[in-house]
Amino acid sequence: MNKIVQVFAISVLLFSFGCGQKTKKNTDDKAVVKLSDDERMEWWRDARFGMFIHWGAYAIPGGERNGEVCKGGAEWIMDKLDYTIEDYEKEVTAKFNPVKFDADAWVKMAKDAGMKYIVLTSKHHDGFCLWDSEITHYDVMEACPFKRDIVKELSEACKKADMRFCLYHSIVDWHHPQAQAPLYPNYNAGQKDQTVVNPEFPKYYENYLKPMVGELLTKYDNVDVIWFDGDWIADYTTEMGKDFYSYIRSVKPNVIVNNRVDKGRNGMEGMDKEGEFAGDFGTPEQEIPATGIDSDWEACMTMNGSWGYKPSDEHWKSNTVLIRHLVDIVSKGGNFLLNIGPDAQGLFPQQSIDRLKAIGEWTKENGEAVYGAKASPFERPEWGRYTSKSGVVYAHVFDWPKDGKLILDSSIKIKSARLLGDSSSELKVNTVGNVISVEVPKKASNSYASVIKLIVE
Repeated sequence: MNKIVQVFAISVLLFSFGCGQKTKKNTDDKAVVKLSDDERMEWWRDARFGMFIHWGAYAIPGGERNGEVCKGGAEWIMDKLDYTIEDYEKEVTAKFNPVKFDADAWVKMAKDAGMKYIVLTSKHHDGFCLWDSEITHYDVMEACPFKRDIVKELSEACKKADMRFCLYHSIVDWHHPQAQAPLYPNYNAGQKDQTVVNPEFPKYYENYLKPMVGELLTKYDNVDVIWFDGDWIADYTTEMGKDFYSYIRSVKPNVIVNNRVDKGRNGMEGMDKEGEFAGDFGTPEQEIPATGIDSDWEACMTMNGSWGYKPSDEHWKSNTVLIRHLVDIVSKGGNFLLNIGPDAQGLFPQQSIDRLKAIGEWTKENGEAVYGAKASPFERPEWGRYTSKSGVVYAHVFDWPKDGKLILDSSIKIKSARLLGDSSSELKVNTVGNVISVEVPKKASNSYASVIKLIVE
């Protein structure tokens, strides 16, 4: 049967499958129990650290066309360097053949870095799909020579490694005809002119976008998060967002959905506007809120300045910056989603591999102070950050005291202190008036962030 003809049938099937049922069967034929929101979010709140993977056919040009480098992320090249749909299909998509892609290797690198979940771009704004879809021909099986289901291979690799598997999916689509408007024939009108609304967009939403996400949730049974983007376009309404969220939860009740499924975020900070909006967590982008966010949140960031592979971008963040970002985010109650942009062959850039290795060495030694840790209940110290668990406070020291005395918050009632990873290194705690300090070795145990474990009353 033709894929496009199947769209309506699949939509009906997914709707009838997802609605009006409290439980459903997965591939292991076990009943799925609908969890409470706290139960559903528990693993995600404990994980704290994940890998974002922006990958697609746009890795081939790498942000450059005919000697011109696009501004911003390389994944925006179709728009930034004015490809027509036909040119993009011919020059980019038709050449996508990442023969060195190894899903198991990707997952191993994420796991070795201390990451607990992976979020892969199933479809970015260019509309190209990385799985074998029954809804479109514009996918990895038919529109390029690779002909391997990337989503499936990464899904299976995550299962084998006990890694949580999640998918990014763009609401925007620069390729689908019903997501376009005559004013901008190869781009969504709402991106460039917020006063223009495409009257065909509701058809795209109902007949393409919704069933496509439903297909992903049913075809790959270990999808734990759906991470949306593209909510900013004028064509997409808050009514659609709320409907979309309800539909997704009817298909897979325990999946987690970010706040970009609706229209509730204020700019890149990802903080909710006033009002009721759908979504389970906020998504600040390329920044860390100064005091965190009162609800669940996750900061997504790049290692350099581009989400997609862009070899001309050499503005790489240092190991120190990335590790301290992780600590800072967790100290404010958030998760850190750190991005990788694989190249056209399916390989991680060496700069990313080197940074993952350094982060992994740090998390292996200090992960106890990150995974399952909560926001600090104390004022931020000048020397670093605090994270906490029940009965424990972790002092993450960025600036090691030259005099060998680490001054702590006076409200911390300490029973004992030691360097994390060294059970024999109990440190002396001094209290002089309202000043509490810990006597520490002359040299920091870690150049990125040394962690002192405080057992508290």
